[in-house]
Amino acid sequence: MPVPKIIPESVKERSPTGSAPSAASRAQLAAAFAAVYIIWGSTYLAIRIGVTEIPPFFMAGTRYLITSAILYPLARARSAERPTRQHWAAAFLLGALLPAAGNGFLTWAEQTVPSGIAALLVTTVSLWMVILEWVRPGGRAPTARTSVGLLLGFGGILLLVAPWQSMGRVNLIGAGVLMTGSLCWAAGSIASRHLKQPRIPLLRTAMQCLCGGIILFAFGGLAGEVSRMQFGAITHRGWLALAYLTVFGSLIGYSAYSWLLHAAPPARVATYAYVNPVIAILLGWMFADEHLTPRMLVATAVIIIGVIMVIAAPQRVTSPAEHLPETEEAGL
Repeated sequence: MPVPKIIPESVKERSPTGSAPSAASRAQLAAAFAAVYIIWGSTYLAIRIGVTEIPPFFMAGTRYLITSAILYPLARARSAERPTRQHWAAAFLLGALLPAAGNGFLTWAEQTVPSGIAALLVTTVSLWMVILEWVRPGGRAPTARTSVGLLLGFGGILLLVAPWQSMGRVNLIGAGVLMTGSLCWAAGSIASRHLKQPRIPLLRTAMQCLCGGIILFAFGGLAGEVSRMQFGAITHRGWLALAYLTVFGSLIGYSAYSWLLHAAPPARVATYAYVNPVIAILLGWMFADEHLTPRMLVATAVIIIGVIMVIAAPQRVTSPAEHLPETEEAGL
């Protein structure tokens, strides 16, 4: 999910760690961007496959709890830093907004929404970021160019969902849940830049995954997924989908995203919003028999153009906090 360069000035003035930023290595940046560009684009298909056999909240919760069980001991072994109550409060909030609502709602929605369309709807994170920046206390109204991008983006989504059609439209409940998750992801991405969190990115990620996984299992219990969980009915495809999402989507992808939020300017992080839908649409068409209609292709073009206009619109002067953090703190 993308993060455009419209972070509030109060956020830009400092990093959550309070450390002085410097340059991360090109290899680290290249690896992290490859993860969010390519790997996350492929996870939409894996989710689509997984939810056919595993209840969605339990599947999402499992991947994040496994991730936290692996990353947390590694992070504590690498650092003497002990998480404080403030750190855990931030982890709970971000775990609720990012893994639980952001990814959990996406996973639930893909029971009815094709993976390629889900990836397109997720690009609305960039649009929600503009709106959240606008409505916050002391926020700044969008420029004319950004406003046109917003209109194009949401207009393209309306064309994609096509609620006026009785045939060929996107499931409205699934689309609504997915859009809500995208709004939560946008809020969490903004909040992550100014909440007090541990200095080590690996520890931040592990704590967020732990809190998000617990919340997702609570969602699953409330949704009655316990009675629907049948381990004997899960085929190798379901287990492979879960393993792929855990290793590549969470351990690698989410770690890279969490690091990039603090290691690169938001405008650069946001560029993967152009790539993820293309990869997801192609994979859905090739491996999941997801059909593309002329209306969907036009809507795709309109949405991506709108997102590009929003992300590429001229913004305020870059502040020191948008430079890169110290390399020794930036290991994935």
